[in-house]
Amino acid sequence: MRYLLIDHITEWKSGELIKGVKNVAMSEDFLEFHFPKNPIMPGVMLLEALTQLTGWLEAASSDFKSWFLISKVLKSNFYSFALPGDQVELEVRLLPPQPSLDRGETRIYRGTGLVKGKKKIVAEFEGKAVPFEEIEDPDEQRRFFQVLTRTVKM
Repeated sequence: MRYLLIDHITEWKSGELIKGVKNVAMSEDFLEFHFPKNPIMPGVMLLEALTQLTGWLEAASSDFKSWFLISKVLKSNFYSFALPGDQVELEVRLLPPQPSLDRGETRIYRGTGLVKGKKKIVAEFEGKAVPFEEIEDPDEQRRFFQVLTRTVKM
């Protein structure tokens, strides 16, 4: 099963930052077992939402020629739980290259997730851009991006 964890992209600036929203719905199947009668969104799913948002930044910034694939989580701090009914406000920023670290084409990002201004997650992670056409149909995903950013013409 594929989880699509970004419900709306609210802002993006090519090659720099992207903001979006994840609405935590009681109907999501991962809540059934995490935890029975006390549902919380798993922290790893918050991290996945940040990673997916980073993919959208890479896609939009490259005219849908590439997508971001995470290779390593450098730091990850969880502060409290995201619960059913919460709207998690996500933000991902590309960090400037560190001259002391030669990582080739690897990029490092910092992502945050907030609910009503309260931190739920802050993470730094790295990865590389891969050709989009190897994993998805770029034209189909370009249209989906328009839906997520509410720029699609109906």
